Amino acid sequence: MVRDMMGTYSSSGGCGGGDMNEKPAWLERLMAETFFGGCGVHEDRRKNEKNVFCLHCCLSICPHCLSSHRSHPLLQVRRYVYHDVIRLDDLEKLIDCSNIQPYTINSAKVIFLNQRPQSRTCKGPANACFTCDRILQEPFHFCSLSCKVDYMVYAGQSLGSILHRFDESDFAISQFEGLRVDSSEVIDEDTQIAPSSSYSNTEATSNSVISSQPNNNVKKGKSTRFLPGIVLSLGSRRKGAPHRAPLS
Repeated sequence: MVRDMMGTYSSSGGCGGGDMNEKPAWLERLMAETFFGGCGVHEDRRKNEKNVFCLHCCLSICPHCLSSHRSHPLLQVRRYVYHDVIRLDDLEKLIDCSNIQPYTINSAKVIFLNQRPQSRTCKGPANACFTCDRILQEPFHFCSLSCKVDYMVYAGQSLGSILHRFDESDFAISQFEGLRVDSSEVIDEDTQIAPSSSYSNTEATSNSVISSQPNNNVKKGKSTRFLPGIVLSLGSRRKGAPHRAPLS
């Protein structure tokens, strides 16, 4: 089934919205929703962080809630250093992401959902976000989805021009069959992140933006022993007690 992201979802309480100059309900809720908090419905279950957004119900859910939204289009949200990100490949099926600077995290391109706090603003001729003045690479104009949407609303531009029709099969529950609901879905502060030099629709090689790659560059010495997760190097270990040379 094809959905129109500006139209009403259903007559049974789905996301509404049809004014071309206003944010549709699903988009407004997506940008305002709090993700990665504990699910109130499954508060007694482990790994109950809400990291999925139901485009039909306009709310965040946890992996344990998926069975109750089996027939709904679902969007996965990921996190980098306490900020929510969405894969560019997923988000651009819903909305035009041009002019938003994408970032590359472990070879996957992502878009920040909302603007991030910054200690300093752009001064001078540097290229900066039209909304929050964050310094950007050329030729991008926005640092996040919310910055682009808020700018268009402020400027009186129609959001209908950037919202897409999408195929619900692209957001089916089957995409979560291999979803891990542990800490591997959260990008930690040591994960490499870099702004993409150009806009691209490169497909990630994994369903998850984040990955944990083992360090294969450790030099294997003659006396190096490998245990699961531990490297013991015995090359410089001293044998026996040291003896001082006799005085002459």
